[in-house]
Amino acid sequence: MAKVLYSVTMSVDGFITGPDGDMQWMRPYLGPDPEVEQLLPRIGSVLAGRRSHDGDDPHKGEAGEGQAFGGGWSGPLFVLTHRPPDTPEPGITYVDEFAKALAVAKEAAGDKYVNVIGANIAKQCIEAGELDEVLLLFAPVMLGEGTRLFDHPGGHSVRLDRLSVTQTPLATHLWFRVAD
Repeated sequence: MAKVLYSVTMSVDGFITGPDGDMQWMRPYLGPDPEVEQLLPRIGSVLAGRRSHDGDDPHKGEAGEGQAFGGGWSGPLFVLTHRPPDTPEPGITYVDEFAKALAVAKEAAGDKYVNVIGANIAKQCIEAGELDEVLLLFAPVMLGEGTRLFDHPGGHSVRLDRLSVTQTPLATHLWFRVAD
């Protein structure tokens, strides 16, 4: 059965995008990464929010622009949106309801991960009790502003159990299981 994973590169001050959704801050930290390379074949599908899908691409101007993980992964991609495009992109399934989107992404993933892309989608997974694991790739930079990893006005604690810590030349990775 598929597990739901929120994997994301993040600044040490907790932002996954810079101001106005800027993702170019990430470019210096996108080099070879053995842990990410080992993760990619374990991803069976991707579930992304529309803002993340349509937003700034850290691979802009490169061969992998517009592709999941800069072209390092291919497979079923589901975009949760209430505003499907008039002309859908080939290979992308647009779904207008969270539970349905998660169900089809899990089915497509089989016994692999559904990789969540987007803070809002991850938050919906948490609220539904559907997030299994979190992989944080801490880039050694502080952004000061942007989209937070997890933002819940009024607060909301999500207990995590650490599975592993990995150091790479470009980032520090923390892998967690969401505690029951």
